[in-house]
Amino acid sequence: MTAKARKLIRRTTNAIRTAARITIEMAYAIVDGHQLNSLVRSGTLIRTNDMLDRLGIELPDGKASWYGRHVAKAYRAAHDNQDAPKAWVRHRTTGRWIHVFVYSPTDPALIEGLRTYKATVGLISQASFTEAA
Repeated sequence: MTAKARKLIRRTTNAIRTAARITIEMAYAIVDGHQLNSLVRSGTLIRTNDMLDRLGIELPDGKASWYGRHVAKAYRAAHDNQDAPKAWVRHRTTGRWIHVFVYSPTDPALIEGLRTYKATVGLISQASFTEAA
């Protein structure tokens, strides 16, 4: 066996041993980048469901995802068709890992999504919009 083959085998076995020690949370943090992951954990970037929770609005998952689509559409309209950053997070009810857009808590797209989605239009008053921003 050549030295090159031994080196390749050693690297492969070391990679397998390392992969066996990494948790799923660590793997998704690595994929997202540690900076983005820490911003989401600290609340500097939030999911659309986090915004609904802050305002005290409870929507079933099916309706909450439609609110997220309205927010994404408003974000794209304001940012030259660019998507918001995406992060891997655990789903609040199923616990599965999902890839979602994250926004600044003061992003106007979050408010615009509340204004344009018919299920949230009547749930919140104009006064609450200024508190959330």
